[in-house]
Amino acid sequence: MATMRRKNRMLLLGVGLSTASLLLTACGAGSSGDGGGSEAGAGEFSFLTNVENTTIPTELETLAGDQCKTAADAMPLKVDTVPQTNLDQQLQLLAGQDALPLQYAAGNAPALTKELAASGNVLDLEATLTDLGVLDQVEPAAIDTIKALYGGFNVLPYQYNVEGIWYNKQLFADNGIEVPQTWDDFVAAADTLDTSGVTPLSASGEQGWPLTRLISGYLFSDLGKDALQKVADGEAKLTDPEYVEAAAAVADLGQKGYFGEGVGSIDYDTAINQFLNGEAGMLYMGSWVLANFNDEAANQIGLDNIGFMPFPRVEGGAGIENQYAANVGLPMAISEKAYNEQAGEWLKCITENYGSSALANQGSISGFKVNEEVDVDPLTQTVQQTISDTSESVLWFEALFGTQATTASQTNAAPLVTGSMSPEQFMDTVQSALK
Repeated sequence: MATMRRKNRMLLLGVGLSTASLLLTACGAGSSGDGGGSEAGAGEFSFLTNVENTTIPTELETLAGDQCKTAADAMPLKVDTVPQTNLDQQLQLLAGQDALPLQYAAGNAPALTKELAASGNVLDLEATLTDLGVLDQVEPAAIDTIKALYGGFNVLPYQYNVEGIWYNKQLFADNGIEVPQTWDDFVAAADTLDTSGVTPLSASGEQGWPLTRLISGYLFSDLGKDALQKVADGEAKLTDPEYVEAAAAVADLGQKGYFGEGVGSIDYDTAINQFLNGEAGMLYMGSWVLANFNDEAANQIGLDNIGFMPFPRVEGGAGIENQYAANVGLPMAISEKAYNEQAGEWLKCITENYGSSALANQGSISGFKVNEEVDVDPLTQTVQQTISDTSESVLWFEALFGTQATTASQTNAAPLVTGSMSPEQFMDTVQSALK
């Protein structure tokens, strides 16, 4: 299998971690049939994305010359890119000129996309793909994730990542550790690894979000899938005792030294390397990390020595079995105004073929079903099968937060696990930033 090389890896990691506003107010409803506004080019399958994202344009170009050639001949693919830092500004400019492309990077503003969808400015993909007869070609888990973020199936899952705990099989076997099923099992496994001289959990305290992912995992398992939606809706607060309990559980891992020394200064790459060189027994991370695992020079423990498990359940909790947090990378929206019959042929072909094409050519996992046999390594196959077998997913701690609360959460995660901030203080700080 070709090694996954995603230039936008860190973008995927930060999906939902910032909420840049995309003021696409000029994209109206209806079907003009002009392929994306007066300036976008009539009859073009116009696509605007960030220049850092090479995977999606490459696969669309591949499809244009193969499975989707008929659609591409009738409506040629035209890809335009801008730097990620300029994307929002460019979208606003195009919207003001009534020239939004047929397909565009929606960015990290779920609330804005919800507003656009409510006013008829974003194509309803559930209805459209149903009409095209290909809705069943999208993984239910991907649709579930998108609906949770956007209030509807309004963006395409060209990239789809599930998150969970990766573990070193050999270290587990050497120490007689069974794959943890419950939080208590998980803590016991960490204690055994710590006693053996191995760092139980590798995590980047500098990034912060790898630690807060553990808090949300505990919350979803204990209180149920809607735990953070209730906070967003004002029905609950992070300072409520049952929410503080989750922060306390993660803080306790830090107090016991299970993140090793200097967790607050560990960056993303160092955390990955600690796991891949055998210094750490477990790593919470999303499936984008398969790119690192497939790097033979970096992976000193071997691909066959890595296992993957869901977040351990809190006994007696309301969470679902085998729950995985998930995200859709950089989501792509379709302009309802620019959509027409020819665009529908493109959309149908993409939905039927992108999953297999991206997996075969780049080892990239998407939210589209894989309809052809693809030769991939067992670990990638495990992740793909996990996605196929999952019908419901959960979000992550900051998914529904604004910029201030996201910053407060991630910058204070390390102080939480190192003991310089109490669980109550941490949750109060984030809750205050939500206001």
